[in-house]
Amino acid sequence: MFDIGWSELLVIGVVALVVIGPKELPGVLRSLGQWVTKIRRMASEFQNQFQDAMREAELSDMKKQFDDLTTAKDYGLNLDPMGQVKSEIESAMNAADKPAKAAEPAGTPATDAIAAPSGTPATDALTASFPSSDTPAEPAPVSTAAAPAPDKQPS
Repeated sequence: MFDIGWSELLVIGVVALVVIGPKELPGVLRSLGQWVTKIRRMASEFQNQFQDAMREAELSDMKKQFDDLTTAKDYGLNLDPMGQVKSEIESAMNAADKPAKAAEPAGTPATDAIAAPSGTPATDALTASFPSSDTPAEPAPVSTAAAPAPDKQPS
């Protein structure tokens, strides 16, 4: 803290021994230790009081924010996210229970393919793209030609 080395402490001890005297030196060192202890205790109490004051200030800020949020409900704001999610799920469930209208207008290729009877070109194209599970899939042709061996060069 003070960056005092052993040689400097020795000089301070010799000066104290000469100035105070060998009889009174132990009593002076004891009282000096008590003063240092009191100063440290006072410093730690000050730090604790300061930290308590900071905690109280933070708590008062949090209380103010909470009060602001509760007054926001008085203004008609809906601050209940779980209630909002619940109402959205209920509205989606109600919408799913009602018969769904076609999303695409009539005459588009997707609705024509769905509405076309079997044997028409639109349904034939769909069944060609997606074979039924009744028909086995044809295996891909396997090439029997051997790959050329890499050229080996003498080292």
